[in-house]
This record gives sequence, structure tokens and C-alpha cells, in this order.
Amino acid sequence: MLAKLKTLTLFGLNTEEVEIEVDMHKGIPKFTIVGLPDAAVQESRVRVRSAIKNSGFRCPNQVLVVNLAPADLKKQGPRFDLPIALGILHRTQQLTFPPDMEKKMFVGELGFTGELRPVSGILPTTSSAAERGFSEIYVPASNAGEASLIEGIDVFPCENLRDIVEHFSGTKEIEPAEKAILKHFQFPEVSDDDMQNIRGNEHVKRALEIAASGGHNCLMLGPPGSGKTMLAKAFATILPQLEIPEALEITNIHSIAGMTTEKDPVVKKRPFRAVHHTASGVSIVGGGNPPHPGEISLAHRGVLFLDEFAEFPQKTLEVLRQPLEDGVVTISRASGSCTFPAQMMLMAAMNPCPCGYWGDREKECTCSSHHINKYQSKISGPLLDRIDLHVEIPRISFEKLSSLETGESSAQIRKRVQKTRDVQQKRFSSCDISCNSEMSSSLVKNYCQVGEDTKQLLKTAVQQMNLSGRAYYRVLKLARTIADLNESENIQLPHVAEAIQYREKILNG
Repeated sequence: MLAKLKTLTLFGLNTEEVEIEVDMHKGIPKFTIVGLPDAAVQESRVRVRSAIKNSGFRCPNQVLVVNLAPADLKKQGPRFDLPIALGILHRTQQLTFPPDMEKKMFVGELGFTGELRPVSGILPTTSSAAERGFSEIYVPASNAGEASLIEGIDVFPCENLRDIVEHFSGTKEIEPAEKAILKHFQFPEVSDDDMQNIRGNEHVKRALEIAASGGHNCLMLGPPGSGKTMLAKAFATILPQLEIPEALEITNIHSIAGMTTEKDPVVKKRPFRAVHHTASGVSIVGGGNPPHPGEISLAHRGVLFLDEFAEFPQKTLEVLRQPLEDGVVTISRASGSCTFPAQMMLMAAMNPCPCGYWGDREKECTCSSHHINKYQSKISGPLLDRIDLHVEIPRISFEKLSSLETGESSAQIRKRVQKTRDVQQKRFSSCDISCNSEMSSSLVKNYCQVGEDTKQLLKTAVQQMNLSGRAYYRVLKLARTIADLNESENIQLPHVAEAIQYREKILNG
């Protein structure tokens, strides 16, 4: 009897249902897989044969044909090993399928001894299986913790091929995995990167608090050794706690990238992705075939930190413009297109010139004005427009460095940040956004109304600073965050004035 099983294939975060058909007939022994399989799927012939044999079952000595339907959809990866092996065992009458087999899904890679090895993308696979009406999914035991995050479907953790056969034959029962209970994730209260360990730069800490409170992008400009990198690392410790939907969003992306583990099946804190300036545009945006998420998607709901901002190739920096505006990345290939979320905060740090000391009070700059302009012009105007806070960081004085006084801890700052985010979540409860930086122009008109005196200040700033329409709206969003942080229901003149100062031109080019 023809054997049929169901599984899912992945294309980015999208899934497609695949039916696996196994047939056998007499002839010279041959194992064929059809249905646009890639090299990893073709190689499953070797893995499946060895797994069946070493699990104590017999391999058919006939013509064996496996069809992966639909035939026009490219199949990729080793996740088809388990359903193919089960189909062969059923076709050779070594395994009897239960009557509700169409409600069961199978995913897993087989080792030569029959053990099941973890596969990537198990969380979106399980989620899609539940949405499609499947009642059970059989996955490698190492993937069970991640799969159990999804409600509405029973997850069966399997150690090896024989366990599944014995489970269906009734000689050994596999118990469904317990559902994981997600709660608010706790941050460590003490960290080497705690804000209280950073001396001076109070105005920068204030800017970072505003950025964290509203999800705004930030650019820090200062000489070498002024603390830019340390401040960026400390920024991660004041971010608000993850909500459960956000944790699942992030884990979905990391699961596709194969970054989840049996020990840590769920992402428990906001991502902080520090990217070296030699990174390519594809590694930052994402790509490949099949498409994989890039750094901006891996930083979703967290921080993308680009140190030595001006050292990145200009072409690489320009690919950030669309994701910073839209919060998503669409990757198109001949076989289709997929969209990855990229709602992250950009944290950039750079020196003001090649030598790093242009504008420094104590060390003279050795760069010519031409070189300074050329260096700074790598950061284009449209990209700067998308960065809400432009902060200049001066050299730290000896008195500040040697002081024994400590400032506010990250935990104290984080409480204010969390309180401000809670206000925004309540405000946008009926919208599909979570913070002020994500507001559309229509939402800005609704929630960022100002008085006549404030309008006059904005008009002067737009005219004198040559602010674009985009920059104008970003000033209003930033002012809304400052007002929320100050527990003000309405945007006042001081809030807009502070927001405008973060748009002051700090680059010479």
C-alpha cells in the first residue's frame, strides 16, 4: 500500500505543506527521490537506509521511489529524513499507521544509528502545523522545548526511529512534552556593563534613556576613548523587559537561523547584535538560498550596534535605509520572496574624523578639512534623517574618571524606561505597534499635537536647521517620548526643545 505522510518545508518564515509519498516495485534495487529535492534531501537516501538498517529493520531490495509533493516547490534541508523513513517502513509492512495519520506531522534529521538530530526552524514549523489543524507533531527530543511553546498541538519528543515505531505499535509510549509557560524574563541586577560603572557623560545617559523609552535610533560621535562602546553595551541593560509575543517573534527568527539550543529554546532578553565594519550588506540585511535572516532581523525588538560607523562601506550602510523606515526586510529570489521583521533600534558610534580628534579640546586633529568632509560624508543625509538622536560625546576629564561617586544603576533607569513603555503600550493597544518610534504620520497627528508656541519653535527649527519632512515627524515622536518619560499627558515646549537639540548637526560633512 502506498505510504503517505505530512511535513512542512520552510522558505524564510513562510511554510508550505509537503506530502511525502513512498512507493515500491520490483526491479533492480534503486532509491529515487523526486519533487525538486536539493542536495541535502538527496543525501537523505544514505542517512535513511543506514538508520533503518541500524535500528533493526530491513531495507527493501527493490525499486524505491519517494515523491515530495507539490512537485514544483523546491525542498531543502534534512528535515524530511524522519517522514521518509517512516513511509518506507509502512510501505514494507514493518509499521502500521494509525487511522488519524493525516493529523500527525513529522520533522527530523536521522543519524546513521537511527537517532534523531535537531533541525532549524522548529518553532515556526510547529506554529504553522497548529494553524493548519494538525493535532500532533513528532520532533527530535532536542527540539521539543522550543516546539512546546506553541499551544493547540501535542509535541512528541523522539530520541530515535525505533522509539516512534514502538510508539505506533503500542509496545512503548512516547509522552507528549509539557507545555512551556512563558513569564516575564528577569534581567541580572549586577553587570560589568551597568550604567553606574560609567563615569561622566550624564547627558549621553539621558539620551540613551530616551532612546530606550521610545525605541529610537541613536548616533554617538566622539573621540577615541570617550566611552562610546561602553555606553552602547550598557544601553542593553536598560532596555524594557520582553513581552511574551515579542519573545516568540524573536525566537521564531533565531530558530530559522539555527541559533536556538536545547538548553535555551527561547530568547529571554532583547537581542544586542554588534556588527563588525567588514560585514557585507547581505550578512546585515539577509539573503542566501533559501533566504536566511540577517543581522537587522536577528536584532528584531532589540539593538543593532554598528561601531566605527563611518568605516562601513557606504553601499552597506545604504541598505539600512528601507528597514529603518519600514521595520521589515523583503528578500526576493527566483523561487519566491519572503519577509523578515526588522523592528530594531540602531545604535551607531563613530569618530568625527579619520584620526578621531577633530573638535577635541586637548588633542589636535591631524586631518585636513577635505579628509574630514570625505570621512563624514560616508554617512548620507537620508540615513542621518532616520536617526532620531545625534549625540556628541566629549573626552572624559580626569576628575570624572578618578571619582569614586557612582551614578544611577541600570536597574533604576530601567524602571523608568519600563514605566514609559507601559504608557505607550496602553496608548497603542488598538494598533499593531508597541512604541513611539513606530508611529505612522497619521498616528503622529493624533498623539503628538502641540500648542501654538511650540509650533512656532518647530517652524523656526525646520527653517534654520533645514529639517526634512521625515526629520520633522521624528522630532515629534521624540518629543512624545520625552513627555511620556516626564509623565506629561501633553507635549510641552521643553519637550520639543530637548528633542530638537538631538537633531543639531554634529557632523561637518
